[in-house]
Amino acid sequence: MDPVAFFEAAATRAVVLADAVTDDQLSAQTPCSEWDVRALLDHMRGGAHYLLAATGHPGEGLASYRDAVEQCLEALREPGVLARTCTSPLGFEWSVAEAVAGTFMDQLVHSWDLAVATGQDRRLDVGLVDACVAMFLPDMPEHGRAAGLVGPAVPVAVDAPAQDRLLAAMGRTP
Repeated sequence: MDPVAFFEAAATRAVVLADAVTDDQLSAQTPCSEWDVRALLDHMRGGAHYLLAATGHPGEGLASYRDAVEQCLEALREPGVLARTCTSPLGFEWSVAEAVAGTFMDQLVHSWDLAVATGQDRRLDVGLVDACVAMFLPDMPEHGRAAGLVGPAVPVAVDAPAQDRLLAAMGRTP
């Protein structure tokens, strides 16, 4: 599994969603109860800035989410960068490759949040969802919950579609 390819696909879709947000939607509530659309977009841009910092690039002057993602992808393609280490949002050391995978999951789930909040198409790419489920369920959401980063799981049927299982594990009502 190539975490950069997954991140690129998820972030590219998220950029399209972000570019479609209108000024009057910035204060709309998102499925993340403490965030409106503006705060969610700031968080998503922050994910790209986190990866930029992990690659040794400061990411200064990148006001738009699109710019941050483009710079991030450029930095992630540098030789050897994925083998470097950085600190995870949970405070442990991990490789930049693992950070990219984690940020892929974050961008994928938050693109759904953004779509819901702004009335856009909330269907996630099936291949990306399957990859994310394979990489992160069932353990990652529990670690995130313990750290206060992920909301309580929402019950869904064991045979629910992968998108619904992923979203429910991440505290969303699909």
